[in-house]
Parts: sequence; structure tokens; C-alpha cells
Amino acid sequence: MQYSTTVNNARLDAVETTIGASPTLTLYLGSAPANCAAADTGTALVTMTLPSDWMANAAAGAKAMAGSWSGTASGGSAATPTHFRIKAGATCHLQGTAGIGSGECQVNGTITSGQAVSISSFSITAANT
Repeated sequence: MQYSTTVNNARLDAVETTIGASPTLTLYLGSAPANCAAADTGTALVTMTLPSDWMANAAAGAKAMAGSWSGTASGGSAATPTHFRIKAGATCHLQGTAGIGSGECQVNGTITSGQAVSISSFSITAANT
């Protein structure tokens, strides 16, 4: 099945609308849960509240982060995150891979407790294009 770019953009924009304004992003070290309904796994390295408008409008079947995504690390010692979860309250709505220069959510370097952490890249691409 294939969708038009207009439909893919609408699907992507629905992700941000459904999750809502100012969700939290947590970066973890360790194996990711099987799906968003499963409990958190791994060691939480940093949790940050995202901007109220945290994603740009979808264009050409892709949606990128908007604004500055940053927070202060609470755990880890020179750790590289392996996965992330985005939640509205306690409900996980989105999860994926994380890393330095790789993964769906990319950070600015290794994470040590007390360190400022910035997300350098985050995007979602529509499937079935």
C-alpha cells in the first residue's frame, strides 16, 4: 500500500497532536522494551521536557524536531544512550533508537550525571510512501 505525500504528512502531524504539548523524552542505556505498552527498561540517563511545539510541520513525508531539546543528566558515567521513550504523563507513545551520531534520536556526546545533554537530531519518516 502506498500513500500520497499529503496523507503521509497528515499521519506524521497526527503523532505530535496525539502525544500533545510538552511531553517528556527519556534517554536510556540498555535494551529497549518490546513496544510502547511494555514497562521501561534499562538505566534512565536523562529526562527532559520538550518544548510545547516540539516537532516542525511534516514535509515531504518527514517530521523533524523543533526548538531546543535539552536537559540535565541524572544517571550514567560516560554512557552512550541506546534508546529513548517519549511520554505524555506516564504513557509511552513513541520509542526508538538513540546514540551519538546514529539512531533516530541523536545526542551531542556521552552522558555523565549532572551534565547538560542536548539532542542534536530527531526525526520521524512516514512508512508506506
